[in-house]
Amino acid sequence: MTSAARLPSQITRLLGELTAPVDPGRALRLLVQAGYDPLPLPGGGATLARWQALAAVAAVDLSLVKLVEGHTDALAILAELNAADLAAPGSIWGVWCAEPPDFRVSLHAGAEGGNPHTPDPYTTACLRGVKAWCSGAATVSHALISAWDEAGRPCLAAVSMDQPGVTVTEDGWQAVGMRASASVNVVFNNAVCVPVGAPGAYVGRPGFQHGGAGVAACWYGALTRIAAAVQAATPAQSADPHRLAHLGAIDVALDQARAVLRETAAAIDANPHDACSLACGRARLAVEAAATEVITRAGRALGAGPLCRDAGFAQVMADLPVFIRQSHAERDQAALGHIVRTEQTPWQL
Repeated sequence: MTSAARLPSQITRLLGELTAPVDPGRALRLLVQAGYDPLPLPGGGATLARWQALAAVAAVDLSLVKLVEGHTDALAILAELNAADLAAPGSIWGVWCAEPPDFRVSLHAGAEGGNPHTPDPYTTACLRGVKAWCSGAATVSHALISAWDEAGRPCLAAVSMDQPGVTVTEDGWQAVGMRASASVNVVFNNAVCVPVGAPGAYVGRPGFQHGGAGVAACWYGALTRIAAAVQAATPAQSADPHRLAHLGAIDVALDQARAVLRETAAAIDANPHDACSLACGRARLAVEAAATEVITRAGRALGAGPLCRDAGFAQVMADLPVFIRQSHAERDQAALGHIVRTEQTPWQL
């Protein structure tokens, strides 16, 4: 594994050699081939380095970090659920666990024939149904899928994409933002899979919350790119007090979000077997609040020019509002409030 401290700069250097616009699938394959994909595991003592690496990717391209975060999250999930050997060297993974009400995949025990895609001693099963929001479906070689077993329990399964029972469609994504993530519907028709962990283990493990905070690190990385654009457009001799005010407000928002992310990473490393739900919930909502501030301030500071003439800036400004809706807005705030109401004096300095 590459030194954790050197990962962000090495990733930035590798991605900096790519020609814009970035092809997310190709860039992910390059990162895997270079050996940069086994990031430090959450709670292993280098959670901040993991998030710094994700933020470095996000500062380059948000559709790319969507795929990178999914791949590295899959590796962490497999490790936490004692199934790490399912991830063969060079394999590229997605994690597709959104559960919109109109799309539900069912898991059925047993599978016809053998399973050439996964080794023994794992028990095989099969998947049936349509999965929505499958980012990078045409790129990944394998995926972790949330499904429901015959007893109605939530389960997780590993599936190889290279088999007759899997069909990647072109349906399910109309937004301009994050279009390159190719988050389409995938049809599973008796696709052979391997159950991973016990029913409920995916959501019940501490890493579920840790991974959610890691997504906020991706949002943060995009914010640094937006902030850098405002800074670059504000020369040292600028006499525009309004642009300076926007830049100052952006700096405060980013510094606050960074402090919360760093504190959360330290809490996870100090308590790796705890979900750290309060800290992780705060981190996601703090970065979301910073994003609202930074996106609004950047648009007002720079005007329409960069949004119309700078392709990279226009793309991140279109991508981030879509990506950040992975947050559940007031529902996440309510969940945090549910935790906070039982805390003893949680705000003392």
